[in-house]
Amino acid sequence: MSWQAQLEQPRSAWSAASHLAHWQPKLVRIWALVKKETRQMIRDPASIAMGVVLPVILILLFGFGLSLDVKDVPIAVVLEESSPEALGVVAGLQLSPYFHPQIVRSMPAAQELILERKVDGIVRIPADFARRVSAGDAEIQVILHGSDANRARIIQAYVQGAIGAWSQRQAAEGHGMAVGPVLVQNRLWFNDANDSHYFLVPGLIVLVMTLIGAFLTSMVVAREWERGTFEALFVTPVRSDEILLGKTIPYFGLGMLGLSLCVLSAQYLFDVPLRGSLWVLLSASMLYVLVGLGIGLLISSAVKNQLIASQLTMLATFMPAFMLSGFLFDLRSMPAAIRVITYLLPARYYVALLQTVFLAGDIWSVILPNAAVLAAMMGLLSLGSRVVTRKRLG
Repeated sequence: MSWQAQLEQPRSAWSAASHLAHWQPKLVRIWALVKKETRQMIRDPASIAMGVVLPVILILLFGFGLSLDVKDVPIAVVLEESSPEALGVVAGLQLSPYFHPQIVRSMPAAQELILERKVDGIVRIPADFARRVSAGDAEIQVILHGSDANRARIIQAYVQGAIGAWSQRQAAEGHGMAVGPVLVQNRLWFNDANDSHYFLVPGLIVLVMTLIGAFLTSMVVAREWERGTFEALFVTPVRSDEILLGKTIPYFGLGMLGLSLCVLSAQYLFDVPLRGSLWVLLSASMLYVLVGLGIGLLISSAVKNQLIASQLTMLATFMPAFMLSGFLFDLRSMPAAIRVITYLLPARYYVALLQTVFLAGDIWSVILPNAAVLAAMMGLLSLGSRVVTRKRLG
């Protein structure tokens, strides 16, 4: 071994030892903060309730209580003739799980029912229905209560589907067709069962992750500001980035526990398929939880008051995630100014990721851009939280 190599060997060993000596106290302080925060989180019933109990409650309430499906719709069927063709249409409506038909003999009686909101629609089969079926130009009148436009459109589609199924049976039996010579074959991609749970449950995961990531963290940190715990930390060698890591790691684990409960409920309680990769789902969820934690830390460190922090976090995270993320309302139907605002919301990108991974699969042209935006937001929020939570009093 040359004398240059003999000189370089102790120098590299000294460099590695100094590097280890620099990081070892830092890791010890972070681990101490993580243990302290974990113990405080376990002793706090509110944290456990929000991280474990609340996701289960939301899954059950939203999953079973909130549904965009329309079933057992009360409708009035005005049967002006009793031909086999007319009775066939009525039988199709009666056998459908979407309708609860009431047979009436006149339009005034049906109009009275719809005015009193005893039925949501009227299906009128005219007196010359059988004759016009034979001629190939039969018509059926459908009148719907328009107070809920979305519900009315769904009911209209279901009525057309039931009548279309009857007309196809007529054509197959060689009895002519009631709706013209063209058969419409409908298919719903990614949701063949036409079940709104496929759409709602991934969005519900976004709400749960938002509550755990942002809301819970903001409350805990603001409470420590009010109690003066941070001032006690500031007289120790602990640095601001170590405080942030000590706060982030336990609640990150709590967020992953909440995610596990949501995914298990989606799979085994509501039968929502997971067509994409589990690791893609976990990676996207980790990014979003870190974004939520960053928002909570940033808000609570800036205002240092539980009440104000909770209100700001609710306005900045939960309400936009509920209203402007695409969870319930189509973003394309919103005014242009509102759509611009949605691009600033992390929930928009997480909803797109979850709905794609659950229902369509690993579509990388959707996954990668949305994940990149979440990663950029995570970096900016981490930097902002570190700046705001720098070691200073007041």
